[in-house]
Amino acid sequence: MLIATFNVNGISSRLPALLQWLEEKQPDVACLQELKAPQEKFPEQAIRDAGYYPIWHGQKSWNGVAILARGVEPQEVGRGLAGDPEDLQSRYIEAVVNGVVVCCLYLPNGNPAPGPKFDYKLKWFERLILRGQELIASGAPVVMAGDYNVMPTELDVYKPERWVDDALFRPETREAFHRLVAQGWTDALRTMHPGEKIYTFWDYFRNAYGRDAGLRIDHLLLSPAIAPKLRAAGVDRDVRGREKPSDHAPTWIELDWP
Repeated sequence: MLIATFNVNGISSRLPALLQWLEEKQPDVACLQELKAPQEKFPEQAIRDAGYYPIWHGQKSWNGVAILARGVEPQEVGRGLAGDPEDLQSRYIEAVVNGVVVCCLYLPNGNPAPGPKFDYKLKWFERLILRGQELIASGAPVVMAGDYNVMPTELDVYKPERWVDDALFRPETREAFHRLVAQGWTDALRTMHPGEKIYTFWDYFRNAYGRDAGLRIDHLLLSPAIAPKLRAAGVDRDVRGREKPSDHAPTWIELDWP
């Protein structure tokens, strides 16, 4: 079973690139972030024509998440995180696909930090940690995939000294991520590539992709019930180098499942 996460950075403008990648990779599940489209503007028919059944949580101009399943209907079990009824941002959706609970998330960026946006990021993270604990306690096979907007360690950023004050790398952000993982989650990409410089995001500016000045901010976390099934993990780096690309590359895992 191949599960991928991909921040598309605008599904309307990047649809051809997304469809090309889906045809080439044929993931069983694709978690998408930053749709930047209201609910009614999601390209449902194009996705279905590509062989995928989608569920999505849209928002005008910003955010937005989706889960695409190849050949089967994902069974949605929730959207949005509990804990803040006033939070209307479209950042989380959860479904069951082939017996696996798939969580697709787009964690807030949080910049500038400190400030209200950073406070919102940390509060959102706390809500995710609570949901993570519930999922671990359920004993279910869970994959929590998405753009976490955090580089967990210095190995995950090309020049750590330049990022010390950034919301994606501040100690509070990394500490929250480590508390989440410590519940029993397996960081799939790092588990399969220990000690390796491997990135999932390259800025559009200053030839970041050409210089490989990247960040690892897209993660797939596996619950104890499914972590032993991990067989491979990687990043489709070349997708970032194509015409009109997202600034993220698809990140994926291969599971010996069912």
